[in-house]
Amino acid sequence: MSDPADDPSDDDARSWAVDAGDQAATQVLGGAGELATLREFLGYMRDGVIRKALDVSDDAGGRAGVPSGTSIAWVVTHLAASERFWFCGLAVDDWAAVSTPPPGRPISAMVADYRDAITEADTILDCWDDLDRVLARPPGSELRATARWILQHMITETARHAGHADILREQIDGSVGR
Repeated sequence: MSDPADDPSDDDARSWAVDAGDQAATQVLGGAGELATLREFLGYMRDGVIRKALDVSDDAGGRAGVPSGTSIAWVVTHLAASERFWFCGLAVDDWAAVSTPPPGRPISAMVADYRDAITEADTILDCWDDLDRVLARPPGSELRATARWILQHMITETARHAGHADILREQIDGSVGR
């Protein structure tokens, strides 16, 4: 019986076949483990949001692009609060209040605060070594989830809002792409 990787009629098998010697020389996506892979996805989404907020005027960044009131400034402010809530234990009683951009605050300051929140969150993530560990968020609350769930939630939350930022930025100045 022949190896399916040698069968020229089976393009999928050939394109995905990896020689054991090639693995050592080629980086494998996800090869650093689950936690590292999840953190890479979160970092990619965070970077996308920041890139969409850069070089936007304060007026344009604060302008709602949809009837719900979502703006790039709102996305950045909301995600900074989310990072601090899910990873750092910030207690939030009113999400609308913590997600509302402060009046007159430049978008560059909001991006700097988001970057600070990411640094704070990454300091906590650097201590995580067990994704099955159950955590209370914020500490002392009744809300409990595994570290894996929290990390996956923040990936999806950030990706969702990165998509909003993509659309808002395109409405502002036509900028598309990452």
